[in-house]
Amino acid sequence: MRDAMNNLGGDSDKINPLVPVDLVIDHSVQVDVARSENAVQANMEFEFQRNKERFAFLKWGSKAFHNMLVVPPGSGIVHQVNLEYLGRVVFNTDGVLYPDSVVGTDSHTTMIDGLGVAGWGVGGIEAEAAMLGQPMSMVLPGVVGFKLSGKLRDGVTATDLVLTVTQMLRKHGVVGKFVEFHGEGVGKISLADRATIANMSPEYGATMGFFPVDNVTLQYLRLTGRSDDTVAMIEAYLRANNMFVDYNEPQVERVYSSYLELDLSDVEPCISGPKRPHDRVPLKEMKADWHSCLDNKVGFKGFAVPKDSQDKVAKFSFHGEPAELRHGSLVIAAITSCTNTSNPSVMLGAGLVAKKACELGLKVKPWIKTSLAPGSGVVTKYLLKSGLQKYLDEQGFNIVGYGCTTCIGNSGELDETVGAAISENDIIASAVLSGNRNFEGRVHPLTRANYLASPPLVVAYALAGTVDIDFEKEPIGVGKDGKDVYFRDIWPSNQEIADAVQSSVLPDMFKSTYEAITKGNPMWNNLGVEESKLYSWDSKSTYIHEPPYFKNMTMDPPGAHGVKDAYCLLNFGDSITTDHISPAGSIQKDSPAAKYLLERGVDRKDFNSYGSRRGNDEIMARGTFANIRIVNKLLNGEVGPKTVHIPTGEKLSVFDAASRYKAAGQDTIVLAGAEYGSGSSRDWAAKGPMLLGVKAVIAKSFERIHRSNLVGMGIIPLCFKAGEDADTLGLTGHERYNIDLPNNINEIRPGQDVTVTTDNGKSFTCTARFDTEVELAYFNHGGILPYVIRQLTTQK
Repeated sequence: MRDAMNNLGGDSDKINPLVPVDLVIDHSVQVDVARSENAVQANMEFEFQRNKERFAFLKWGSKAFHNMLVVPPGSGIVHQVNLEYLGRVVFNTDGVLYPDSVVGTDSHTTMIDGLGVAGWGVGGIEAEAAMLGQPMSMVLPGVVGFKLSGKLRDGVTATDLVLTVTQMLRKHGVVGKFVEFHGEGVGKISLADRATIANMSPEYGATMGFFPVDNVTLQYLRLTGRSDDTVAMIEAYLRANNMFVDYNEPQVERVYSSYLELDLSDVEPCISGPKRPHDRVPLKEMKADWHSCLDNKVGFKGFAVPKDSQDKVAKFSFHGEPAELRHGSLVIAAITSCTNTSNPSVMLGAGLVAKKACELGLKVKPWIKTSLAPGSGVVTKYLLKSGLQKYLDEQGFNIVGYGCTTCIGNSGELDETVGAAISENDIIASAVLSGNRNFEGRVHPLTRANYLASPPLVVAYALAGTVDIDFEKEPIGVGKDGKDVYFRDIWPSNQEIADAVQSSVLPDMFKSTYEAITKGNPMWNNLGVEESKLYSWDSKSTYIHEPPYFKNMTMDPPGAHGVKDAYCLLNFGDSITTDHISPAGSIQKDSPAAKYLLERGVDRKDFNSYGSRRGNDEIMARGTFANIRIVNKLLNGEVGPKTVHIPTGEKLSVFDAASRYKAAGQDTIVLAGAEYGSGSSRDWAAKGPMLLGVKAVIAKSFERIHRSNLVGMGIIPLCFKAGEDADTLGLTGHERYNIDLPNNINEIRPGQDVTVTTDNGKSFTCTARFDTEVELAYFNHGGILPYVIRQLTTQK
């Protein structure tokens, strides 16, 4: 579920959304059925079988709460719906005009910045408070000016551009900052390309990547069915307030906190991986980079495969057909994710690659799981209009649903024969997807190498069947005439793509799609729910469970507090993502969450995913720190979701160790490196640790949303001083920790120094990352939700 909340104001005397809410059920669709003409219907039926309780809960909410619009499941990805339909740019409320703005409970809410609407992601905790009328607080951010000049070369896509921008901005350091794109080059890239760049703000770390409104924006608004009167009103208002950019006029040099510049003609085809979105690899260097990854020690760019094993071939039978896998072989190729499926140029480009391949006689291997999941029904319309969908179908890229799929970990099961070949031979199998995240364990448990690429490149790699290829020198395959077919033979020109966009993407497609969007579908419309102001909790449900956040809550805040004699639950290095902390993918058969479900009579085939069961705190607490690729220094090199229970020295699951600490009345803390909590805006990455008894996280640095989520759940975020970390301070995680914070909230200031001591005599100073006075108030109340409840009660 992703909330798209428009800050319209308003008031109510009930505990209802105090701001009108467009609630898009942006449900992630698991790819159970692929390579089938009936995949969409089949997958939707599976989703309604699995998630009936969740959907019913949301439908109940739409009836119980005021000013709340629900866009039913199966309609698309919220960010694309925002861009094509919900985004107003300028509001007109009873004749009062003001700029549109959005906060959403998904980090890729930033996609709307490409439309000139200020928007960014927050955690669900903060969003819930905002819906209940709580203002949002933030430190005034620095603004990075990113100047674009020139134009993209032929054969270069918007995805190549965004991966280049992501690498540059991550290197520059923009966490907690705004990025504004400017310069004459901006006027030469389409609105869809801007949205692609804005979408990946979380990957480069910025709060938002903003493109001011210009004539290209106005053209897009008309294309997507906004009326001429509305577009004229938007232009007039923004011009009158000096908020409109006209690249036909001389540009005034703006003052920014820092500056970057990119000549678009320098961008080259590329992909990113195998484990992080900002590890960009130029396409011409991919083969050499892959072999370096096989050689390198285990890390973000390494798998440590012995030289004598690098040429291993795993032969197997795929439904009676001989098949083989090597290191780098593709087993998943997915055109998916909000980042790219909203962009007609790369989607039609993928269709053109498929068409050329079909005409030359190339075919994707049948054991590669291929899928196409558009962000809205508009994509289907223009792929059919162009005549290109049939070629995508021929290559196995049938439409499987409308929503997040492979990018969120809902790639579904691989064929048993493929899975066995990977596991039994320890093959480093690959996935190539047009997504925005490729963190370890996210895409699929059996694909250790995961690369982000443009949709046309996804098709090209699927045809090649491996990432171990030099597209400039090696053929992709052999054509029906017996001749080698190269990358250049199937790659469309920019003009071919532009012609397809011009002839196939039409305003009526957007109008007809969104006129029907709130009408739902038969499965949603036939879903019966009780109409009541209070939700009736079902104690037997394994999907929806009454959370414990308000148990034993009193009207008096618990007050500020330090931490005394805490054990270290986990000791991490750099780049621990919210996928490591709270995975959204499959529930492993031997995990604490699996044990919980089995004890309640749930068959393994019905486990579903952590993402689908996020309405049950019992399961999500057990899934916290359950990523199969997580590296905990307490385990001395062993990979997996376990830790050491310090008092006994036993190796336990993280949940079992945390339960022991809690039962003994012992607090815990987490040690971490840089970029702790990067990735999704997943609030369970803060809720889960709180339920496990974690009282503080001490890290080199935090990603913005996760730090805010920790504060929202009453967990203390502390930063080591510059140049220091657990290793330089000699901390092993076997110590007991004391954090000296005053008990009087009035004695704590945002960003103040805090002394941390250990039981073996170490002492060091950290910065308390309560960034605003409002966050200190949340901490005083034990978190943002108790704070809001107390505020609402006192207002009665």
